[in-house]
Amino acid sequence: MGDLAVDAAVTGGDGRYTAELSPEWDAWGPNGGYLAAILVQAARAHSPLSRVASVSCHFVSVGRFAPVELEVVGLRRSKRAESVRCSMRQDGKPIAEALIWLTADHLDGLRHDAATMPEVPGPEQLRSFAELTSDSDPPPLAMWNNIEGKPLYWPEDGESVTPGRPYYGAWYRFPAHTTDDVARQLVLLDVLAWGSAWSAHPPDSGYIAPNLDLNVQFHRPAAEEEWLFGEGTADVAEDGLIGFRTRVWSRGRKLLASGSGQLLCRPDPSIPR
Repeated sequence: MGDLAVDAAVTGGDGRYTAELSPEWDAWGPNGGYLAAILVQAARAHSPLSRVASVSCHFVSVGRFAPVELEVVGLRRSKRAESVRCSMRQDGKPIAEALIWLTADHLDGLRHDAATMPEVPGPEQLRSFAELTSDSDPPPLAMWNNIEGKPLYWPEDGESVTPGRPYYGAWYRFPAHTTDDVARQLVLLDVLAWGSAWSAHPPDSGYIAPNLDLNVQFHRPAAEEEWLFGEGTADVAEDGLIGFRTRVWSRGRKLLASGSGQLLCRPDPSIPR
């Protein structure tokens, strides 16, 4: 079972680091949120500031589950914040590029919170994916062996999947619990994108839609939280692109992080044409 605290670790120094892409996080190739988590770890290793404020990551190529090289370049640093650019390559091939802002902890400033979490049942009131699926269902992508999920909605036995609005919500926890809260949130903000888009179409739609990018703002940490509620919307799908917005909330109904980006539709290789 994968553990983000281990699988997203980097080694090295002076702006050059290495990491190993773990097959535990396979989802049409290495999960985008997992790649972003590795880039964030490299940025943290490079900077004296450890709080991650925002990440803007482009996924350029699909990597192999093998070593990658990371280069971190500082763009601007002050006592309060630093901007860095992180590049991931594999045998010279670009895999992902990220711009990351890090800040000092406990900064003074204005305070307000108008974010409202939807009224949803708690995780103890919902069934897990493992309880909802049967032995005859296709095996999940490897990544889902590391995450326990409890969706708000799941079709009952014999019930056809009816396309609805492009929204998806579920409670999640990582059984191999990690204190790397940023990595957990990045993975969820990434995977919720396709879940929300998929909800508006039949399962045999003929397409998959990997992320082109992932843009995240981190509002507050919640490393002590076991369960996180994630939700996503994909309001517009047109001309091969699907725009998404995703959010992660705490059990205490606090907004932890917000994400957005674009998905690029591709023919589903599992469906004959």
